Amino acid sequence: MKKATRFFVAGATAVAAGLALTGCAPAAPEGDGEVVIYGGYGEAQAAAFQEELDAWTAAEEGRPTVVFTSLASFDTDIKVKIEAGEEPDIGIYPQPGGLMAQADAGTILALDQVPGFDLEAARATLVPGWDSLAANEDGIYGLPVSANVKTLVFYNPSAFAEHGYSVPTTDAEMTALIEQIKADGSGYPFCAGIESGGATGWAFTDWVEQYVLDYNGIDVYNQWIAGDVTFDSPEVTKAVDKVSELLLTDGNVNGGGQSMATDGFGNTAPLFETGGKAAGQCFMIRQGSFITDFFPDAIKAELAANDYTHADVFALPAPEGGEAGVLGGGDLAAVFDGHADADVAQVLQFIYSDKVGTVMAQRSSFVSPHSTFDSSLYPNALTKKVGETMANAAFFGFDGSDRMPTEVNAEFWVAGTEYIAGAIDWATAASRIQAKY
Repeated sequence: MKKATRFFVAGATAVAAGLALTGCAPAAPEGDGEVVIYGGYGEAQAAAFQEELDAWTAAEEGRPTVVFTSLASFDTDIKVKIEAGEEPDIGIYPQPGGLMAQADAGTILALDQVPGFDLEAARATLVPGWDSLAANEDGIYGLPVSANVKTLVFYNPSAFAEHGYSVPTTDAEMTALIEQIKADGSGYPFCAGIESGGATGWAFTDWVEQYVLDYNGIDVYNQWIAGDVTFDSPEVTKAVDKVSELLLTDGNVNGGGQSMATDGFGNTAPLFETGGKAAGQCFMIRQGSFITDFFPDAIKAELAANDYTHADVFALPAPEGGEAGVLGGGDLAAVFDGHADADVAQVLQFIYSDKVGTVMAQRSSFVSPHSTFDSSLYPNALTKKVGETMANAAFFGFDGSDRMPTEVNAEFWVAGTEYIAGAIDWATAASRIQAKY
């Protein structure tokens, strides 16, 4: 890896102003034929990503070789590399906060300062919201390479069929389904445990984040994360009221809020029960795509064989008066200062495009953040539904509590759990959380 010559010219302000008016990018310094990327992908996804990079290099003469290295603890390890002067050309961050901390430190370039890179082309096909995750008043510092989705409801098709239930596509249909399940006495509409050891409460925060996003859109959502829209505001309170209606209404969750506070988020067994209310059977779990890792082994085996008899998924419907936002996470790439050259610009243009994922979608939990990604590349019906949930989103919101200050996040978990358990009201919880800003 060679550090490229930094791009400085006399009268830089005037040049930048001219570029803004003309839309032309400055000429990029020549690269050395190799681009190095560090990221936090797991073994399978890292191997698939490298295969895609190799295929891209081989597809056209003159393209640079790209070497991807996965760091075991990316957020910690990348800081060590930077301090030692061993940073890569491009870093793929699993959290926008770590990326922006380096942008504030001056070690990452705003993307409009990367010569030869077309920022607007990279943004054009993204689901709205992705281009504001690693941005401030000075510019955009990172865009996504891959994503994951939390706006999902898992259900048991066999149980639905037995009772004549249909998958809801609107909030009104969801409400009607909940009422029908309770009227039939066939079980509980939701499994919704929020216990998670020292992180107990995060599953509740995901519910709230979803409805703050859906009711208010990405701008208000981001203002809430920044602390400018408060936890006791009408915008957030409306979201909490919706979550409370779904989870705390009598009969919606086995044992109500007190049981939710002590029931593990990964307790999926009741979704596959057949004994009705007496056995604690539930009909839906709203969770991220990773929840399949907590399914019983027999159900995992069915999914591996593309058998969806007992497990499938649908997108959580947007609430009445809201829009269908997608909550989730992802991996955002950024360029380190001193590494912007023609090779890096080429690679950046590729990894920010909807052409990434041809291999990763087949071999890992990859979801594309682009609305134009070819959904036929997803290997089965379930992952295709997850990918299409992202593609069809009105906008995307990165997990809000993960982007809040650590102290706020921790209190959101704790006070949220006490609220769910009935120990405090929302006004008290909101005051405690907001006080941590």
